[in-house]
Amino acid sequence: MNVIVTGGAGFIGSHLSESLLNQKKVKKIILIDNFKDGNKKNIKTFQYNKKIKIIKKDILKLKKNDPIFKNINCVFHLAAIADIVPSIDNPYEYCLNNFIGTIKILDGMRYNKINKIIYAASSSCYGVPKKYPTNESEKIDLKYPYAFSKYIAEEAIIHWSKIYKLNFISLRLFNVYGTRARTTGAYGAVMGVFLKQKLENKPLTVIGNGHQKRDFIHVKDVCRVFIKCLFTKKNNQIFNIGSSKPQKIINLAKKINKKITYIPERPGEPNITFANINKVKTQLKWKPKILFNDGINNLLKNINYWKNAPLWNKKNISKATKSWFKYLS
Repeated sequence: MNVIVTGGAGFIGSHLSESLLNQKKVKKIILIDNFKDGNKKNIKTFQYNKKIKIIKKDILKLKKNDPIFKNINCVFHLAAIADIVPSIDNPYEYCLNNFIGTIKILDGMRYNKINKIIYAASSSCYGVPKKYPTNESEKIDLKYPYAFSKYIAEEAIIHWSKIYKLNFISLRLFNVYGTRARTTGAYGAVMGVFLKQKLENKPLTVIGNGHQKRDFIHVKDVCRVFIKCLFTKKNNQIFNIGSSKPQKIINLAKKINKKITYIPERPGEPNITFANINKVKTQLKWKPKILFNDGINNLLKNINYWKNAPLWNKKNISKATKSWFKYLS
C-alpha cells in the first residue's frame, strides 16, 4: 500500500508520517509540504527512512497528472492554514489554500483513480453548539473564515465521493495538542502560547475568567485513528475526534505556571468544546489512551521546542485580535 501525506512536515502530519512507517502494510509514503508552516526539524528523525519520499511542493501547484499521484492507494490530506484568528484578515488566503488546495488533491485523485482520502477536518464547523457533548449531526454554524474554509473543503470531498465514487473519511478534530505544534507566526493555539510564556517566566494570558473548557486530544491518539481509517472498510463517514473530557483553561494554565494575567473574552467562540465520540468508538473501535496530565507533563519535558516561538502578551494579543473584535462583536 502506497500513501500520500499532505502537510506531512506539520504538527499532526509529521507524527502521522512517523506512525505510518511502523505499518508493515504501508510500503511507500509520499510526504508533501511547502515548509511554510511545516518544519524540517519535525521530520529529522525519520527523513532518511527508505519508505519515505519527501517532496517540497505547494499543493496549489499540483497538476492532475503530477507523478506523485502515480500508484497511490490513499491520500491523507492535512495540508492547510490552521490558525483561526488571522483568518479574519485573510479570508481569501484561507479559502485558496484550504478549499482550492483540496480541489487540487481531489482532481489528482480522480485523474489517477485513487479511491480513498482521509481528511483532517475541524470541529470549528460547529461554531457555538446547542448540545453537549456535540455529535456529528449538530447544526453547522460557521463563525469565521477558517471554519468556513475547512468545512467547504469537507463538502467538496463529500461531493466528489457522490459523483466520482471516491471513498472518504472526514475526521472533525477537536483541540489537538502535543510536541511539534507550530512555533512561528500568528497568534494561535493556547498550548504553544502558554509554553513560550513559561519559558520566558512571563504571566500566562488567560482569556476571560479561564473557566471555558476545551476538549484536548493528544496528537498520538489522533494518529492512531488516522491509521484505523486507512484499513477500515467503513468509509464515507464523518467522525468527531476528541477526548470527550473537556478541561478548564484555568486549570491547564495552573499546571504550567502560577503566574497568570487575564485578557478579554473573544466573541464568536464557544465556552466549551466537548466531542461526542460514540460513533468512532463503535465503528472504528478507537478511544483515546493518553491521559491529559501525562500529555501535559510530556510537553513540559519538551518545552525547549518552543524557545524560538513568538512571545505573546496583552499588548500584542490585543493588536493581533483587533479585527476579530471588530467583525465578530
